[in-house]
Amino acid sequence: MSNINDLFAGEVVTKALVRDVELPHGAGTMALITLDNGFDHTKPNTFGPGGLTLLNEAIDAIAARTDLAAVGVTGKPFIFAVGADLKGAALVRTREEALQIGRLGHEVFRRLGELDVPSFAFVNGAAMGGGLEIALHCTYRTISSGVPAVALPECFLGLVPGWGGTQLLPRLIGPAKAIKLIVENPLSQNRMIKGRDAFALGVADAMFEPADFLEESLRWAAQVLGGSVTVERPAIEEDWDKAVADARFLVDMKLRGAAPAPYRALDLIASAKDASRDAGFAAEDEALADLLMGDELRAGLYAFDLVQRRAKRPAGAPDKALARKVTKVGVVGAGLMASQMALLFARRLEVPVVLTDLDQARLDKGVGYVHAEVDKLLSKGRVSQDHANRLKALVTGSLTKDAFADADFVIEAVFEDMGVKKKVFAEVEEHVSAECVLATNTSSLSLSEMGSELRHPERLVGFHFFNPVAVMPLLEIIKGDSTDDATLATAFSVGRSLKKSAVLVKDAPAFVVNRLLTRFMGEVIAAVDEGTPLELAEHSLDDLGLPMSPFALLQLVGPAVGHHVSETLHAAFPSRFGVSENMAKLVASGKPGVYAPDFSLDPEAVALFAGGERPSTAEQVRERVLRALAEEIRIMLDEGVVAAAQDIDLCMILGAGWPFHLGGVTPYLDRAGFAQPRFLEPGVASVPA
Repeated sequence: MSNINDLFAGEVVTKALVRDVELPHGAGTMALITLDNGFDHTKPNTFGPGGLTLLNEAIDAIAARTDLAAVGVTGKPFIFAVGADLKGAALVRTREEALQIGRLGHEVFRRLGELDVPSFAFVNGAAMGGGLEIALHCTYRTISSGVPAVALPECFLGLVPGWGGTQLLPRLIGPAKAIKLIVENPLSQNRMIKGRDAFALGVADAMFEPADFLEESLRWAAQVLGGSVTVERPAIEEDWDKAVADARFLVDMKLRGAAPAPYRALDLIASAKDASRDAGFAAEDEALADLLMGDELRAGLYAFDLVQRRAKRPAGAPDKALARKVTKVGVVGAGLMASQMALLFARRLEVPVVLTDLDQARLDKGVGYVHAEVDKLLSKGRVSQDHANRLKALVTGSLTKDAFADADFVIEAVFEDMGVKKKVFAEVEEHVSAECVLATNTSSLSLSEMGSELRHPERLVGFHFFNPVAVMPLLEIIKGDSTDDATLATAFSVGRSLKKSAVLVKDAPAFVVNRLLTRFMGEVIAAVDEGTPLELAEHSLDDLGLPMSPFALLQLVGPAVGHHVSETLHAAFPSRFGVSENMAKLVASGKPGVYAPDFSLDPEAVALFAGGERPSTAEQVRERVLRALAEEIRIMLDEGVVAAAQDIDLCMILGAGWPFHLGGVTPYLDRAGFAQPRFLEPGVASVPA
């Protein structure tokens, strides 16, 4: 154990505090273990060797007693436990050390399910990773309806649930539901579920309200021990092999074999059908050891650190105290993007939002969209009837921009044309106060040029959302030549209120995400123009596990939009960004892309790209794209488009779906040998700060 203790030298030790509780109805004495690292909820309970050793010692003392009716485990206020101490895990040097970590967790946790008396987990707060696994080892579980997060996020980071999760959970709730928590949710932007959802899935046997959760849980435990409450768990009757096969197909569609962790997790879940407890836990140890030694974990931890830490402290953001209060929002335009924004502003800021457009029909459609989306939230139980009524009342429309007279923040979402946007802001400026922030959702145009004719260009800021607005977490905040700190601070404040991760970006063509995606797409399209078969080029980067192939992404964005951005960047950087004549043909054809509605390639669209005589191999296309990305990132860093390479990584993860298993784009290019000089200092991509 000395080796792994050295690795976890900085461990914040979670103590196992034991007290006796006399259960009601004469049910006897329970030894109640409270997990507590001595800090408030902002530093959750985690498990390293020190904490596991203390828990083991507490169980030793409990096991030696003959006067107990049961054992209970709960957490400190708002937190049950959130799993292993990953800072130490990231420093593992040998496979033997990795095996020790897996075996230690199993040795300690399994004891809770193998005592002479029943064990109860009282899940009072967030339970993730090893925190959920310790609860699974207990005989019974209760959960608070107020628990905000229940998850097994290991596959998101490049690991598997290695302390019993892949064996115990499918046997408890069935393989399909277990796969949802172990594989599908982590691969869907690390989705968490709430306490009520966990109870509905069968993870917990009983659920109580937060106010008297522990008291009610103890009363329930006494009833179980006394026999007045019987916990019945239905037999698992679903087709186990089919559930695993179906999940493997979906993982293949999403990752195309690029990341090992989800596949190892599915192998373990498959084996849980017949494996003994000892064999299943040993298989988890082996899988955990393999994955702890791989690049995927380091990459995942680097990416996780970016979205959990750097995203919450944006580099270059002004003092929060400079931000102005926003009590009303104006949205210019009532199309789909504008309507999505209006809904988000209303939901998060809960202030009046007014849309404007050129005619009543468009306006009615935009406001109608918002109201319909609120009705969907109501039907799903996401909002109450009163809340739905308030949200609908907040969003209105006007044909004239004098409706913005008392607005503090006005954002435009009109056609991506400089002349149109200048005209819009000139009209808006006639009606708003001098302090009102003017924001543009432009995806590629110069902010400084856009504000060049304003009376107050200092209050213009870029506020670039990604589609769909409610889902995509990134917000590129662009500072123009004249943008002042108060405007910038207000933009960051609004971004935080919208629950977006904001990155400060210099006013440079297409900013970060669209600039890199356009360079990426441009190289693939150029290879096709030169004669590379479109399907071959389309799948040349499958081994990266990107969320979409290049032409599928083009179909989502729309050929006209993609072509327009490429023209904008060609005008700015003609030597690096080309304009494809074949893309122009695709736009002129009116086709939505190269795919037919059934997702097969449209032969007529593909034929528009025929004629080149210099085809490339898939490997040549892949290398061409990655070298181009490395070159463009190096130039962007030299230009100061963002403060550091980590900000480019953050933008690509949150705005373009760059896979977590690759870490950020810059450390990946470093590892793959495409970045010279290195984007990151040695060690940055290996160990989170």
